[in-house]
Amino acid sequence: MHFKPRAFTEPVSFRCLYCLDCCRGRHVYLTLKDIEMLMDAGKDPEEFLTISIEGNKVRFVLSVREWDLGCVFHDPETGKCIVHAVRPLICRIYPFMVSRKPLGVEGEKPFNYKGQTLWLYYDENCPGINAEGAETTITPEEVAKLGVEFEGELERTDMDGLLGLLK
Repeated sequence: MHFKPRAFTEPVSFRCLYCLDCCRGRHVYLTLKDIEMLMDAGKDPEEFLTISIEGNKVRFVLSVREWDLGCVFHDPETGKCIVHAVRPLICRIYPFMVSRKPLGVEGEKPFNYKGQTLWLYYDENCPGINAEGAETTITPEEVAKLGVEFEGELERTDMDGLLGLLK
């Protein structure tokens, strides 16, 4: 299912329902920190890392299984992530999204985070948002922090950095 943005302006409750949607059919960008954490957890980059060329940038993407386009770290029987404790930063952000510009979604408004203007959204299709028995409450500030961190880490991620990790 595709991300259907809804303006995220107030805290929302959340509980992962293991619906499997976020772990299947998505392009998951990895930062050098993500790759290093996964390697430190004993995972072999040959098993989880795909290289993508986008314009003049090399990007590292989490590999997917061919038979269902599911993440290689997703257990299809339980719906759980086998590397949850060290899951990539972008996975920690989902089902939320941070943008540098408005998307034209009803109710959106700019969010200021440490002098930066951002627009925040959550995936309206995610059944874990405001789910009964929520495990946590997520604030716009938490998502903004993770989004800015991801943007910076992704910008610093390059082939030289990967080669340094593999040595």
